[in-house]
Amino acid sequence: MEDLAINGGKPVFDKRIGYGHQYIDEADIQAVVDVLKSDFLTCGPKIEEAEKKLCDITGAKHAVLIANGTAALHAMIFAAGIGPGDEVITTPLTFAASANCALYCGARPVFADINPETYNIDPQSIEEKITDKTKAVVAVDFTGQAVEADKIRAICDKHNLIFIEDAAHSLGTKYNGKLVGSIADMTEFSFHPVKTCTAGEGGAITTNDDELYKRLVLFRTHGITRAQELMDKPAEGGWYYQQIDLGYNYRMTDMQAALLSSQLDKLEMFGKRRKELVRRYDEAFSAMPEIVVQKEIPESDTVRHLYIIQLNLDMLTCSRREIFEALQAEGVGVNVHYIPVYSFPYYQKLGYRMGECPKAEHLYERIISIPLYYSLTDAEQDKVIKAIEKVIAYYRR
Repeated sequence: MEDLAINGGKPVFDKRIGYGHQYIDEADIQAVVDVLKSDFLTCGPKIEEAEKKLCDITGAKHAVLIANGTAALHAMIFAAGIGPGDEVITTPLTFAASANCALYCGARPVFADINPETYNIDPQSIEEKITDKTKAVVAVDFTGQAVEADKIRAICDKHNLIFIEDAAHSLGTKYNGKLVGSIADMTEFSFHPVKTCTAGEGGAITTNDDELYKRLVLFRTHGITRAQELMDKPAEGGWYYQQIDLGYNYRMTDMQAALLSSQLDKLEMFGKRRKELVRRYDEAFSAMPEIVVQKEIPESDTVRHLYIIQLNLDMLTCSRREIFEALQAEGVGVNVHYIPVYSFPYYQKLGYRMGECPKAEHLYERIISIPLYYSLTDAEQDKVIKAIEKVIAYYRR
């Protein structure tokens, strides 16, 4: 048996690769350079250009570019009119922002458990957590797979709740043949460098609702407007504006918007390659009973942001941590997505306790994210698979 790198053996990779990485080409660089040479570095025409492109891609009526995905979540909770005394249901298996957004507006996050096969929020658990204080559901398309949107929509309609889709992972994913972005009442996207398309940082919200759109735009710009129809008196002159709500400076720059617009032109290409990589991983791991792969619902045509392996610890002589550290030593930049949000000290101080979502907690103890990104080559992926096979073989019972 080959010695593990962590024990002094030769690593599979000479130089560690990450679990995610942006892809930037000359068109992207030129798009940003053109803005740098233009009159507008921010608040310029590239914002509207990228918003229109997002509408064309998703089929949504409106798109609002915003500083980042967290700001987008904050804006959606605000636009939904959620505040102190209200509750917002979400999943614990997500980045903290999916829950923090409720806290930003004085509301309380409530955590529903996951489907242990798909890792997405379980609609039945959502139903069980609804109270007379519940005002919205923030359903996260975990790893890029669409949530069970039809079931969640039915629950929201039944209980008069706002359906918010956290699609930070799922740009390009289709649900029942329809691109994510026009299904929920509001949908959030993230353009962090490890996501399918990047703006460096940045986010967006799509919606078909005119009133929600107006509130989102206001929130992005301090609650300030020059729109006469929103003011309480006629404008005093061309300089005039009013603050009609309390918003934030959550604007995106034209440099970021130009990069995003160029990246969106490659969305189909990015999605195709990610699907190829997922198929190759699925095939490789189908012969390894020590690894469980994420199952997908038939309604989701998924562009995967993350590829997660679940360890069958009963078939191994070690913990998840030992596998994680051994893979890192082999040069595979693994990660874990995500630590259950309510387990963090801040949430524990708010009164949340372990055991609220046992299926999510059980899964967390067994998952590792492995490299998945557009520029990952077949040869590099083969080496990732080789490293995993090597480590699993060493710890196999």
